Amino acid sequence: MPFEHHRQPLAPHHVFLRRVLLHFIMAMGALSITMAIGITGYTQIGGLPWADAVVESAMLMGGMGPVYGQNLVGIPAKLFSAGYALFCGLVLIALFGIILSPVFHRILHRLHVSEK
Repeated sequence: MPFEHHRQPLAPHHVFLRRVLLHFIMAMGALSITMAIGITGYTQIGGLPWADAVVESAMLMGGMGPVYGQNLVGIPAKLFSAGYALFCGLVLIALFGIILSPVFHRILHRLHVSEK
């Protein structure tokens, strides 16, 4: 659902809440895909057990940093870990943008509407 134009009236509250929910669902989908990439990479390339791969991926997605990074053996595992860490940083920023965009739009739209 596209945002309303600045010349249009402010969307009703139920439309705004539905928009926030849809953006949240999109963000959780992107988060799930990113976590799946990390879990698969850490189990297949890094040789970590499934539970440890989940923890490692979740900690990197949350911005906390690697937990088992020192246990990774081999250049491919370390390169994957470095690339995944950088990728998670970018995804984290994008997820905040996706989730907060309806809120920022509504605030800016309300400020613009109040000028009239």
